[in-house]
Amino acid sequence: MIVRRLADVEGIEWGNGLSRRFLVEDDGMGYTITDTLVRAGTRSPLEYRKHLEACYCIAGSGLVIDSQGNEHPIEPGTMYALNENDAHHLIASPVEDLRLVCVFTPALQGHEAHDFSELEFSHY
Repeated sequence: MIVRRLADVEGIEWGNGLSRRFLVEDDGMGYTITDTLVRAGTRSPLEYRKHLEACYCIAGSGLVIDSQGNEHPIEPGTMYALNENDAHHLIASPVEDLRLVCVFTPALQGHEAHDFSELEFSHY
């Protein structure tokens, strides 16, 4: 059995926030669960080429914009899933952080971070 508390999980700076990765590849579960903070006012161009991801909002607000430009508001109780390795923009409200519980499959190694210095979508 694996039991972890938020206070005991190291935060990984992922580019525009902090990701606490409760389960990673070495845990042998086949998926990752994170508690992810997206900093207020940030816009993150993201694409997971090797992972599928589902996110559930537990606090804050923002938008996810799909590759066709459709805006989907995010608020507590909203889930979105990137079931086709979808390129997308994740935007946190300008006035509050966005907090998500995310599941990745296959599992993340645990150290991954985004690089927003290029003009394209950040990926890993």
